[in-house]
Amino acid sequence: MAIVSAEKFVKAAHENGYAVGGFNTNNLEWTQAILRAAEAKKAPILIQTSMGAGKYMGGYKTAYNIIVNLVESMNITVPVAIHLDHGHFEDAKEVIEVGYTSLMFDGSHLPIEENLKLTREIVELAHAKGISVEAEVGSIGGEEDGIIGEGELAPIDDAVEMVKTGIDFLAAGIGNIHGPYPANWKGLHLDHLEKLNAALSEVVPGGFPIVLHGGSGIPDDQIQAAIKLGVAKVNVNTESQQAFAAATRKFAQEYNENEAEYDKKKLFDPRKFLKPGIDAVQEAVEERIDVFGSANKA
Repeated sequence: MAIVSAEKFVKAAHENGYAVGGFNTNNLEWTQAILRAAEAKKAPILIQTSMGAGKYMGGYKTAYNIIVNLVESMNITVPVAIHLDHGHFEDAKEVIEVGYTSLMFDGSHLPIEENLKLTREIVELAHAKGISVEAEVGSIGGEEDGIIGEGELAPIDDAVEMVKTGIDFLAAGIGNIHGPYPANWKGLHLDHLEKLNAALSEVVPGGFPIVLHGGSGIPDDQIQAAIKLGVAKVNVNTESQQAFAAATRKFAQEYNENEAEYDKKKLFDPRKFLKPGIDAVQEAVEERIDVFGSANKA
């Protein structure tokens, strides 16, 4: 199936009691690792670029071309959506023109009426080109590209109004945060998620797909409980970064201890030096796919 909009496979996840992963990429190697994991697990995925990652990779067009070309050259058969994560208004419009097949417009830092207004504009532009749209009410904890949230609970009335804009899936805070979770984190507010799901079910029969941001570090049992209560997409970034950093540090330490031998093997070649870290990213993505229940759902 290759490159597609995320709407159908996120909806399928919601209807069938599992979640798909939204995995952030940072470069060509990370993209390869994510794609290998998805293909190995036969799982639909979203490959996501934050605004910062898009800039780091040379712009959204470059990021888009890397993903599209790798999907073709690697003979990827599972559904892959190219998704903008936490995009501002102008960034959302830019990726529509570039060719992304899914996007998140994040107006959560704006007054709710302005957030709703701008979301409607993005929905109209994106849906005209078959692009799926995610939006957010309230604020997710932590920091993402300069947007800082305190982990609040998404206002249910605002969530209902946001769904009415025509979006395809909704990011809503239930105590989750971006980045590493502190030792005193009290866990997801599943009771709030249950109320949220019930309210959205009155607007959309059968309920509405909810996105769990900050998926790295949440205990597996809480993620799976959230999936049962309407979560159909889980975002993962920090977990992959930590896996990459740990494996790379370990290899670097081994290099220091065996420098002469490793130099003879030309392990200073970045393709070899970075391999343990990239393999760790793939392993982390595969493990998350299993937890989310999306393996063999392509």
